[in-house]
Amino acid sequence: MDVLLKNQKCHLVEKLGIHFEKKEGLAPVAARVFSYIILNGKGGTTFEELIENLCASKSTISTHLTHLQGLNKLKYYTKIGDRKKYYIMNHDSMVQGINKTIEDWNKEMKIHQEVMSYKLTVNNLKETLNEEKFNVEFHKDFIEFLDKTIESVKEIKNRIIKNHQENN
Repeated sequence: MDVLLKNQKCHLVEKLGIHFEKKEGLAPVAARVFSYIILNGKGGTTFEELIENLCASKSTISTHLTHLQGLNKLKYYTKIGDRKKYYIMNHDSMVQGINKTIEDWNKEMKIHQEVMSYKLTVNNLKETLNEEKFNVEFHKDFIEFLDKTIESVKEIKNRIIKNHQENN
């Protein structure tokens, strides 16, 4: 591999690793293992490659591979006549992550709907008392934003699923 490309890959493994540490709560080495495997693509990554390129011990790499498989983030395949396992990202984990995000956004949207409903009820009472009313425009705008975002993400998820099915 070209030195410049290898350096870029190392930089991306680190950058993605930090991202997965924060976003997924992965341990630092697990995050780097996952990142390295993502950057290797469909060709897969062997146990030996991970030890060599991440400068970690066999037991450390083994522990994190087992953990990542348990989280359903990785899977492996073997080649006929080859005893090695080739680890790849589990496509389903990306879809699961998208589903979790959509679920979280739906929960947040429902909370805003409840708060807005409460404020509108209070506003109706305040109207008879000539008191200052709640402004509910923020809630309306945020609910609309979440609704449109969820629909867009669902469309992207469906394209991801379709593309994966066509390529496998």
